[in-house]
Amino acid sequence: MLILSRSKGQKIMINDNIVLSVIEVNGDQVRIGIEAPANVTIYREEIYEAIKQQNQNAVEFNDDIQNILQTVIPREKS
Repeated sequence: MLILSRSKGQKIMINDNIVLSVIEVNGDQVRIGIEAPANVTIYREEIYEAIKQQNQNAVEFNDDIQNILQTVIPREKS
């Protein structure tokens, strides 16, 4: 992990197309502005984790449905 110190108004460049700007520092809270291309997805960590969990739940639900259907609908013999 790279750790950088920045003050209000300073920026961090990531590659040639992403800019992180320190907008405001208020106690323990820091407001950050992000400039990035439209094809770059940006989430707060807690939102990203919730999305991952929902996706995992959907996969597990799909597996459960397939198992239920296999017990209810007999397979055709070839």
